[in-house]
Amino acid sequence: MSTSVQSSPPERATLSARVDPYRVDGSQITDPPRTFRGKLRFLGPGMITSAAVVGSGELLTATTLGAQVGFMLLWLVMVSTFLKVWVQIELARWSISTGRVAIDGYDDVPPRILKRGWISWLVLLMFLQFFIGQAGVISASAFAFSSLIPIGSDPYSLLSIGVWVAILVAVAIGIHVFNRYAVVENVSTVLVLVVTAFAVIMLFLLNGTEYAWTLGDVADGMQLRIAAGSAGVALAMFGMTGVGAGETTAYTYWVVEKGYAAWTGVDDGSQAWIDRARGWISVMKVDVWVSWVIYTCSTAAFFMLGAAVLHPQGLVPEGNEVMVTISSIFDSTVGAWGGVVFLAGAGLALFKTILANVPSLGRQVGHTLAIFGAYDWSDQMVRDRWQRVIMIVLPIGWGVLGTLVSSPLTLVVIAGILNAIFLIGAAIATLYLARTQTAPAIRDGRPTSVMLWISAIAIIMVGVIGLVNSL
Repeated sequence: MSTSVQSSPPERATLSARVDPYRVDGSQITDPPRTFRGKLRFLGPGMITSAAVVGSGELLTATTLGAQVGFMLLWLVMVSTFLKVWVQIELARWSISTGRVAIDGYDDVPPRILKRGWISWLVLLMFLQFFIGQAGVISASAFAFSSLIPIGSDPYSLLSIGVWVAILVAVAIGIHVFNRYAVVENVSTVLVLVVTAFAVIMLFLLNGTEYAWTLGDVADGMQLRIAAGSAGVALAMFGMTGVGAGETTAYTYWVVEKGYAAWTGVDDGSQAWIDRARGWISVMKVDVWVSWVIYTCSTAAFFMLGAAVLHPQGLVPEGNEVMVTISSIFDSTVGAWGGVVFLAGAGLALFKTILANVPSLGRQVGHTLAIFGAYDWSDQMVRDRWQRVIMIVLPIGWGVLGTLVSSPLTLVVIAGILNAIFLIGAAIATLYLARTQTAPAIRDGRPTSVMLWISAIAIIMVGVIGLVNSL
């Protein structure tokens, strides 16, 4: 085994493509950056998470919730996204310190059923959720682009939607055909920044119209209150905004592929390892909080669009009607270009989710199949081949289902039921792994532990209540 500890951070901000990030053997260990500026150079996994987060839930659902309650629950957007971060951080801490990823860890959580952890069986069920949810997203994205550039005379015909779905599927496969982490990170970073800027700009464009909002509206929305009859909306907002179980799970793959685990090395109990682990975990935390700021801004902007534009008119559109309604309002208030820009930005925001989820769900599906004996996950060549095939099959399957099913919102809702179950499992698994497998020397103090438990309990409660209500 070769070990080479450098006195400075690695020259590359990402592991070389020739290195297997899932084989943590001590050959890549190196010191983490110590300054905040230095840490910023090694961000990236959080951008992929942000790309996955701001999609159908935020664009369609957050806007609809704003239309229902106005600015009143703006504070809950901040609380919802903030609370979920602590489970994400703790699971990533475990991943960096062990060199393992979430699907692998989930299999360790008792009780075991037929020699597999119960959450492994749950993840098998989640294949259906992955499939249904993303079919709804790709269909909604095609709907936006077809509204702008219809194929044929009817923009909402099966022909037009189907052609646009085929285009989006081809683009997604083309981008990810080489299965490279650096490509996923770079594409996600650009799209996240573009979509966030789009959401904020569209929000401020309202100030020149009759739907202008004020700082007083924002201040009113930040008061911690829930009106009678809006508890269900509040629960939906908490469940659908911020990182979900899928994004939290996927994040562990990205921190490993970025190199945080390999640069930390194998836990040998030494002080040097503790220092490296805490250093790279610190980089991860900066990555998480920077991405939190970005996707919280996007989510809040979409919520405020619904609150400022739709709520005063008593309009509560559902599904793709959200995009059409707001686009028509921009068209009539700021000019035709405003409606065009909104539809283009909405379509890009949704498609960005697909681009982030093709590789992330491809890894989760592929790893779960390996857990159940389909192939050897530790064999990099075999693993890469499986992932490439899965990342072709998934978007094609999403496209076919999304084209044939006329109501994308229905697909997203069904997926939400399964996601509620996965939320419960992921939170329980994080608590278990943090307590039994994360080295005590790299854990944070009591305040962080308290926030983790609050986060996990809140997620579990929302999962249970959401499941009961759905059933």
